Amino acid sequence: MASSVVTHAVLASPLNRTRFATSIFPSKYVPSLRRSAKMQVKCKAEQGGREDESSLSELTPPPSKKVDPNFINLLSFAGPAPERINGRLAMIGFVSAIVVEMFSGQDLFTQIANGGFMWFVRTSILFTVASLIPFSMGVGPGATSDSFWNPNAEVWNGRAAMVGLVALALTEFVKGGALL
Repeated sequence: MASSVVTHAVLASPLNRTRFATSIFPSKYVPSLRRSAKMQVKCKAEQGGREDESSLSELTPPPSKKVDPNFINLLSFAGPAPERINGRLAMIGFVSAIVVEMFSGQDLFTQIANGGFMWFVRTSILFTVASLIPFSMGVGPGATSDSFWNPNAEVWNGRAAMVGLVALALTEFVKGGALL
């Protein structure tokens, strides 16, 4: 596609009759495009002008799933809350463990022993309550966005943070000290 754009740009440029254009396109005839030329595109629908309803259903996104606001269903094994809450806590824990380790030189287990456990408990309560509020109102985590930032990206980032936090703890345990 890029070569087609370059070809059209060179042919439509005012240099199309110079030695530059003939060296790139060694033909005797280089068409000139008029500036007043209008392009018209016409489209005709198939099947008598009516669209098939199956094609319409493919184009429209499915409605977002409503979440059952029952507390037991939210926190069940297959519920929407546990993986998201654990992923959010793992992302915060991983980043904070690395930052504190960079500035203080303490490994993860020393951080937990020096008061980090209470910070973890407070943060866990805050983020759990903040995560349960939308679910309790019936708003689901439907992935309707095709952009880079979507609910599925949050789940995968949370999974990566969980693995990273466990890997950090195991590496520091085997090494016997801070990673950085």
